[in-house]
Amino acid sequence: MSAQPDEPVSRVRMSWQDYLDLHEQPEKSRAEWVAGEVVVVNAPPLFGHGVATVRLIVCLTSHLPDLHVVTEVFLRLPRDRVRLSDVMVTRTRPPDGWVTEPPVLVAEVLSRATRSEDTLRKSTEYAEGGVGQYWILDPELRTLDALGNDGGGWQVLAHLDDDRPTGEVEVDGVRVPLDLEQLLPP
Repeated sequence: MSAQPDEPVSRVRMSWQDYLDLHEQPEKSRAEWVAGEVVVVNAPPLFGHGVATVRLIVCLTSHLPDLHVVTEVFLRLPRDRVRLSDVMVTRTRPPDGWVTEPPVLVAEVLSRATRSEDTLRKSTEYAEGGVGQYWILDPELRTLDALGNDGGGWQVLAHLDDDRPTGEVEVDGVRVPLDLEQLLPP
């Protein structure tokens, strides 16, 4: 598989078996599967993306100790899709490592390379797949949008920005306080 370094995201036609074989190559293991195409992000995440991801995981783990908070785990979705979110919260641990039951929550930390993939394509797929909540943390715009699935679409549960940096969202019956300044330090 050849990725174009000047393109933020590459799409390559590939069989399901070839996709599974990719995961034997660690440098290619972050590839997603979308209806016969492998989606590869060519640019590694920047430092701020990593910091925001870790801080979001710490926040969720500390408030949701009875749930599983993970990063970059395969999520099988309807219509022949496999996605890797930045953060996922599940009630149970999947026996084979691939999440097939709709997660309680999926979060993406936006980057320039994946902004449209995360906000347009994945958003629709997550809603159709029954994901309970979709959180979009944007380090560049300094926002957090927590969205709830209303049966195939999203409704805003909370919107945080520098003018309104705190709030809370109920996740699986637990109130999770949010502070944008803790998630995205200046």
